Amino acid sequence: MFLAASTALIVVDIVCIVIIVAWAGTWLLNRWRRNHYATVLDEDEFQKGMHKAQVLDLRNKEDFKRGHILGARSMPLAYLQQTYADLRPDLPVYLYDAGEALSIQGARLLSKHGFQHVYILKGGYAKWNGKTKKAKYTD
Repeated sequence: MFLAASTALIVVDIVCIVIIVAWAGTWLLNRWRRNHYATVLDEDEFQKGMHKAQVLDLRNKEDFKRGHILGARSMPLAYLQQTYADLRPDLPVYLYDAGEALSIQGARLLSKHGFQHVYILKGGYAKWNGKTKKAKYTD
C-alpha cells in the first residue's frame, strides 16, 4: 500500500513538473517573439509616439466600442491578416489589445511582411490610463 501511494505521488509530481515546464516554455517563447518582432513601449513612450503612428486596436469590435485609446483604429487580428497591405510600411505601427497576446501575433505578421517599426503597448489596454473614447450608442 505504501509503495502504491508513493508511486502515485511520484506520478503526480512528474505531471506537475511537466505542466510547469510547458508553461514556462510557452511564456519564454512568447516573450522572445514579442521582443523579436516588435519593441515594447510603456504607456508614456506609447503616448509620445502615437501621434505620428498608425495606432491599431486588435481587440474585437464590441470591445473597441466599449472603450479604446483615443485616436486608435479598430482592426481585429483576423481583419489585419487580410488587410495589412492597406497600412503604410513607412510609418510606425502601434499595436495593442487587452493584454499583449494578439499584439504579439500582429507584430509577427507585420514583421514578416516587411514592416520595420512595430511597437506594442506594454500590458495592453487593461493597463492604459491615458485618454480613451467610448461609443455613444452600443448595441
